[in-house]
Amino acid sequence: MEPTSSTSAAPAKPDPQATADLVRSGMLANDRATQGLGMRIVAMGPGHATLEMQVRDDMLNGFGTCHGGFITTLADSAFAFACNSRNQMTVASGLSIDFLAPARKGDLLIAEATEVSLAGRTGVYDVNVRNQDNVPVAVFRGRSYAMKGRMTVPPNAAAGH
Repeated sequence: MEPTSSTSAAPAKPDPQATADLVRSGMLANDRATQGLGMRIVAMGPGHATLEMQVRDDMLNGFGTCHGGFITTLADSAFAFACNSRNQMTVASGLSIDFLAPARKGDLLIAEATEVSLAGRTGVYDVNVRNQDNVPVAVFRGRSYAMKGRMTVPPNAAAGH
Protein backbone atom coordinates (compact mmCIF):
# COMPACT_ATOMS: atom_id res chain seq x y z
CA MET A 1 0.00 0.00 0.00
CA GLU A 2 1.30 3.44 -0.91
CA PRO A 3 1.65 5.91 1.93
CA THR A 4 -0.87 8.63 1.75
CA SER A 5 0.28 12.16 1.90
CA SER A 6 -1.83 15.05 2.86
CA THR A 7 -0.58 17.87 0.75
CA SER A 8 -2.14 21.14 1.47
CA ALA A 9 -1.18 23.88 -0.87
CA ALA A 10 0.77 26.57 0.90
CA PRO A 11 -0.42 30.06 0.15
CA ALA A 12 1.43 31.47 -2.82
CA LYS A 13 4.11 33.96 -1.92
CA PRO A 14 3.58 37.32 -3.58
CA ASP A 15 5.81 37.85 -6.59
CA PRO A 16 8.45 40.44 -5.54
CA GLN A 17 8.43 42.16 -8.93
CA ALA A 18 4.62 42.32 -8.97
CA THR A 19 4.75 43.88 -5.50
CA ALA A 20 7.31 46.45 -6.71
CA ASP A 21 5.09 47.23 -9.72
CA LEU A 22 2.09 47.75 -7.42
CA VAL A 23 4.12 50.11 -5.22
CA ARG A 24 5.46 51.93 -8.28
CA SER A 25 2.00 52.82 -9.60
CA GLY A 26 0.44 53.42 -6.20
CA MET A 27 3.21 55.68 -4.87
CA LEU A 28 3.58 57.62 -8.12
CA ALA A 29 -0.16 58.33 -8.27
CA ASN A 30 0.11 60.25 -4.98
CA ASP A 31 3.63 61.72 -5.33
CA ARG A 32 3.02 65.27 -6.51
CA ALA A 33 6.67 66.30 -6.05
CA THR A 34 8.00 63.54 -8.32
CA GLN A 35 5.27 64.23 -10.88
CA GLY A 36 5.64 68.03 -10.67
CA LEU A 37 9.36 67.88 -11.43
CA GLY A 38 8.70 65.70 -14.47
CA MET A 39 10.51 62.66 -13.09
CA ARG A 40 9.98 59.34 -14.81
CA ILE A 41 10.46 55.90 -13.29
CA VAL A 42 12.58 53.93 -15.74
CA ALA A 43 12.95 50.72 -13.73
CA MET A 44 11.96 49.41 -10.32
CA GLY A 45 12.28 46.13 -8.51
CA PRO A 46 12.87 44.81 -5.01
CA GLY A 47 15.47 47.11 -3.43
CA HIS A 48 16.22 49.25 -6.46
CA ALA A 49 14.77 52.01 -8.63
CA THR A 50 15.96 54.16 -11.52
CA LEU A 51 14.42 57.57 -12.18
CA GLU A 52 15.12 60.24 -14.79
CA MET A 53 14.57 64.00 -14.80
CA GLN A 54 15.25 66.60 -17.49
CA VAL A 55 16.87 69.79 -16.15
CA ARG A 56 14.50 72.65 -16.96
CA ASP A 57 15.15 76.38 -17.03
CA ASP A 58 13.24 76.85 -13.75
CA MET A 59 15.67 74.43 -12.02
CA LEU A 60 18.74 76.59 -12.62
CA ASN A 61 20.50 78.50 -9.86
CA GLY A 62 22.21 81.89 -10.12
CA PHE A 63 25.24 80.28 -11.77
CA GLY A 64 23.18 78.76 -14.58
CA THR A 65 23.55 75.18 -13.33
CA CYS A 66 20.97 72.88 -11.82
CA HIS A 67 20.26 73.79 -8.20
CA GLY A 68 21.57 71.09 -5.86
CA GLY A 69 18.16 70.82 -4.22
CA PHE A 70 16.65 69.48 -7.44
CA ILE A 71 19.44 66.92 -7.84
CA THR A 72 18.91 65.89 -4.22
CA THR A 73 15.16 65.60 -4.78
CA LEU A 74 15.69 63.32 -7.78
CA ALA A 75 18.03 61.10 -5.75
CA ASP A 76 15.63 61.14 -2.79
CA SER A 77 12.73 60.06 -5.00
CA ALA A 78 14.76 57.15 -6.41
CA PHE A 79 15.68 56.23 -2.82
CA ALA A 80 12.01 56.39 -1.76
CA PHE A 81 10.84 54.09 -4.54
CA ALA A 82 13.68 51.62 -3.88
CA CYS A 83 13.15 51.40 -0.12
CA ASN A 84 9.36 51.08 -0.41
CA SER A 85 9.54 48.47 -3.20
CA ARG A 86 8.57 45.61 -0.88
CA ASN A 87 5.36 47.40 0.14
CA GLN A 88 6.35 48.11 3.71
CA MET A 89 5.90 51.81 4.44
CA THR A 90 9.42 53.17 4.76
CA VAL A 91 10.62 56.70 5.44
CA ALA A 92 14.00 58.40 5.33
CA SER A 93 15.87 58.67 8.60
CA GLY A 94 18.77 60.57 7.08
CA LEU A 95 20.75 61.26 3.95
CA SER A 96 23.97 62.70 2.66
CA ILE A 97 24.91 63.86 -0.81
CA ASP A 98 28.10 64.84 -2.57
CA PHE A 99 28.00 66.84 -5.80
CA LEU A 100 30.62 65.77 -8.32
CA ALA A 101 29.87 67.80 -11.44
CA PRO A 102 27.34 70.44 -12.50
CA ALA A 103 24.19 69.63 -14.41
CA ARG A 104 23.00 72.08 -17.03
CA LYS A 105 19.75 73.06 -18.71
CA GLY A 106 18.59 70.23 -20.97
CA ASP A 107 20.65 67.54 -19.26
CA LEU A 108 18.87 64.28 -18.61
CA LEU A 109 19.73 63.19 -15.07
CA ILE A 110 19.50 59.49 -14.23
CA ALA A 111 19.36 58.40 -10.58
CA GLU A 112 19.96 54.73 -9.81
CA ALA A 113 19.12 53.65 -6.27
CA THR A 114 20.47 50.37 -4.93
CA GLU A 115 19.90 48.68 -1.59
CA VAL A 116 23.20 48.26 0.26
CA SER A 117 21.84 46.82 3.50
CA LEU A 118 18.48 45.83 4.94
CA ALA A 119 18.48 44.64 8.54
CA GLY A 120 15.27 44.54 10.53
CA ARG A 121 13.50 47.86 10.04
CA THR A 122 16.54 49.87 8.88
CA GLY A 123 18.16 50.06 5.49
CA VAL A 124 20.95 51.82 3.64
CA TYR A 125 20.66 52.80 -0.02
CA ASP A 126 23.16 54.34 -2.42
CA VAL A 127 21.98 56.49 -5.30
CA ASN A 128 24.28 57.40 -8.17
CA VAL A 129 23.18 60.35 -10.27
CA ARG A 130 24.69 60.78 -13.73
CA ASN A 131 23.86 62.71 -16.87
CA GLN A 132 23.00 61.45 -20.35
CA ASP A 133 26.72 61.23 -21.19
CA ASN A 134 27.28 58.92 -18.19
CA VAL A 135 29.17 61.69 -16.31
CA PRO A 136 28.74 61.28 -12.53
CA VAL A 137 26.86 64.28 -11.11
CA ALA A 138 26.23 63.24 -7.48
CA VAL A 139 26.39 60.38 -5.01
CA PHE A 140 23.70 60.08 -2.36
CA ARG A 141 23.38 57.75 0.62
CA GLY A 142 20.01 57.36 2.27
CA ARG A 143 19.11 55.66 5.52
CA SER A 144 15.61 54.25 5.85
CA TYR A 145 13.28 53.19 8.63
CA ALA A 146 10.31 50.87 8.01
CA MET A 147 7.07 51.51 9.86
CA LYS A 148 5.98 48.32 11.59
CA GLY A 149 2.85 46.74 10.14
CA ARG A 150 2.11 49.51 7.60
CA MET A 151 1.90 48.95 3.87
CA THR A 152 2.99 51.55 1.34
CA VAL A 153 0.09 50.71 -0.97
CA PRO A 154 -2.98 48.66 0.01
CA PRO A 155 -3.10 45.36 -1.94
CA ASN A 156 -6.50 46.23 -3.41
CA ALA A 157 -5.08 49.45 -4.89
CA ALA A 158 -4.11 47.50 -8.03
CA ALA A 159 -7.74 47.48 -9.12
CA GLY A 160 -7.84 51.27 -9.11
CA HIS A 161 -4.71 51.75 -11.22
